[in-house]
Parts: sequence; C-alpha cells; structure tokens
Amino acid sequence: MKRTDLPWVLGAGIAALLICLFVLGAILVRTRAPQAATSLDGTPDGGGTPAPAGTAALPATLPVTTSPGTPWGHIVYTCQLAGDQICIMGADGADMRQLTFDPVRHWYPSIAPEGGSVVFSAYREDNVYEIYELDFFGTRLQLTDRLGVAKAPEVSPDGRRIVFGLSDAAGTESIWLMDRDGGNPHELHSPGWDPTWSPDGGRVLFASLDANNSIQLFTIGADGSGLAQVTHLNNLRGRSDWSPDGRWMATYAGEPWEREIFLFGPDGSGLVQFTSGGNTLAPSFSPDGTWVAMTSYRDRYGVDTGCEIYVTRIADAYTLRLTYNDYCDWQPRWGP
Repeated sequence: MKRTDLPWVLGAGIAALLICLFVLGAILVRTRAPQAATSLDGTPDGGGTPAPAGTAALPATLPVTTSPGTPWGHIVYTCQLAGDQICIMGADGADMRQLTFDPVRHWYPSIAPEGGSVVFSAYREDNVYEIYELDFFGTRLQLTDRLGVAKAPEVSPDGRRIVFGLSDAAGTESIWLMDRDGGNPHELHSPGWDPTWSPDGGRVLFASLDANNSIQLFTIGADGSGLAQVTHLNNLRGRSDWSPDGRWMATYAGEPWEREIFLFGPDGSGLVQFTSGGNTLAPSFSPDGTWVAMTSYRDRYGVDTGCEIYVTRIADAYTLRLTYNDYCDWQPRWGP
C-alpha cells in the first residue's frame, strides 16, 4: 500500500465504524421504545375505539406500552344473514360460522357452561317464539311449546336449569325457569326481562320496573325469594351480565344513540362508566372475567346496520373489533 493511500483507508474505516454505531443505536432504541397497540385490522388502537371515562381502575387514556394479549373462548351472537341468524366465532374473531339457516328470526343466543351447545329463541308463529338447544354436531332440541314469546335463555352454571324471559300478546313480561330438557316451566317473577345467572346459580339478575316505573336491575333467588333492587340508573335498557367471580355486574344505559356500558358491584356500588362514545350495548363478561364483549356502532356511528362486535380488556381498555360486515352483528354472549 502506498503511503499516499493511508489517509483514504483511515477515513473509510472511521466512516464504517460510525455507520455501525448508528445502526446499533437504532436497534437499541427500537427495542426499548414502547410500541402502540394495534387492533385486528392493523390500525393503531384509539382510532374509532374510544377509551373509557377516567377512573382509578380504568385509565382515561390507553397506555401505548399495552400489548394486545389474546382473549379466549367463544362468542355467540345474532347475525343478520337472511334474517336474524345465530353465529359463533372465536373470542379473537377467528373461525366465524353460521349455526342456524332456517328463514325465521332467531334471538338471544348463549353458550351452555360446558361449551358444547347454544340455547336461543326462534320465531314459530305470531306471538310465539320457542327456545331451542343446538349442539355443535347439529342436533337441535325444542324446549318450549307455545308458552308465548320465549326469549333470552341461559343455562344455569350447574347445567341443570334454564332461565328465560317470556312475554305474551298483551306485552306482559316475566322471568321463567325450566329444567334443562324443557320440563317444569314456571314463572319466577313478573314483570321482568333479560335474565342472567349469578356465578353460583343461586340468584338471577334481570330488568324490571321500580316503584317509580323506571327500568332498573334486580336480583332474586332461584327459589323466588329475596327480591332486591341493584341499580338506580337513568335510561337503563335491560341486557346485563354478572362476572364469573361475582364481584361485578354490567349493563348499558342512555338515550338512543348515546348508550354506554356501566360496571358496578352486586349491591349497585362502585359504579364505573366503562365505555365512552359510539353507542355501545349488551355487555358480556369473558369466562375469566378480564374482558367484556359488546355491540357498538363506534366505527359506523349513526348507521342502522353499523353494529359490530367488540371486546375490551377491563384492566386497560385495550379494544379489539371482531366483526366487519355490511349487516348488523349484535347480542353477543361469551362462553368457553
């Protein structure tokens, strides 16, 4: 090598060293920097997915360091395919499939606690809806027979009974119980609608009218004893759920197109507004109690067919949108 080439070689070596140091620094920054959580469609969480009202338990803004995690189980819901049908999907939105195909209206599905079947309501004739149980092998069993408009069925945690709502041609609403096979149907309380079981199966949570003719939530023992009012909310609708650990209840309330989900204790205490904007309805807890499924119009607000299914993690409000259709997906119920 010529002596005149030495400065050029030294310069090139220094430049290469600087480039290596720059690349190494970029890698370290990229590794340490918090990454924004993303939804299933790959867009950053926050766009069209509002965080809940700020409280100590539920942060006002979503930390960018949150990782999405994976909700588990299955969600059954009503899908507007050739009329209202029953559909099911994984809790992450995968493996969606249609369960009913007959051209009548189907309502209010829920998954049995053992996870092998769903119960739902379906039209039979004017002023008559029947409750059916459908297993995942396609066997369908009719459980009621012309009691009236039977709807919102849910199997008890021990798998032995079903609670459901019943209305008649005059519009009277009541809560009923029957055996798992449809035997021994009897009224539990009237008026009432949209029932759900406590985690131990000892009580039923449902909507009814208080002394001021306002819609509120109540609980009652499965033997008909111990009626107790839980909520004192304005514009409450009715659909509710009880968390698997028994510590929380969820419902929705508000003016049309301004409805929000609320969480509270079984005695009505500790009320928290869980959602903020988007007209959000029909909450359902995940089997482990860490997420809430819901119907919301947040990404197509004001569009009648804009309702989709979402899940939100309770700890940090991380939200996933599960359905993307040009029809309405609604009435979600989470199960194993």
